[in-house]
Amino acid sequence: MDNSPQNLPVHEVVYRQIREMILLGEFAPGQPVTIQGLVQELGVGMTPVREAIRRLTAEGALEFQGNRRIILPQMTLAQLDEIAFARLSIEPRLAYLATSRMSGTDYQGLYDTDQALNVAIANGNVADYLKYNYRFHHDLYQQSDAHILLSMSASLWLRIGPSLRVVLGRYGTASLPDKHQEALQAMRDGDPQAVAQAIKEDLHQGHEAIRQSLENA
Repeated sequence: MDNSPQNLPVHEVVYRQIREMILLGEFAPGQPVTIQGLVQELGVGMTPVREAIRRLTAEGALEFQGNRRIILPQMTLAQLDEIAFARLSIEPRLAYLATSRMSGTDYQGLYDTDQALNVAIANGNVADYLKYNYRFHHDLYQQSDAHILLSMSASLWLRIGPSLRVVLGRYGTASLPDKHQEALQAMRDGDPQAVAQAIKEDLHQGHEAIRQSLENA
């Protein structure tokens, strides 16, 4: 199947666009999201936007409130604990499986993405940090071919992305050092267990930064 944007139905393209906006923190936790606002921003009709919102609400990325209001949910410490438990269980496993199937071309792509991420950190570019950090994890996990775990991981990233953006906006990109270099070295060594451990430590650092932000809010 050809999944390039020009060959997808409009409702799927719109869903992916709004999903990416949430993933990359373009909406703040607690921020209202309006159908009309998205229609104007994306230049599309109301029907595909409504469908996208329905799907994203079912995934937990958006939340219906009274008077037909839709907001981006605000993270609580209890929810963060649940998300951390799930991510620390699922994503290291995805990394382990991916490393076992990875080719040299796959490794080079991850290395290049991490280089772009390092530039974003050095420049304090929050938008690029979020984009390349997500791309590194996404592209790594895609090599796992573990479709159920991938679906679960994708849902969890939707829930954590906006809160990560808050942390970066408050403390800057230097507040979130990553473990990608350790993961890449373990990939070169052909050590799936070490890759999984590096990813687990990487996720833990991010969750602790979000916890600190929530506690200080």
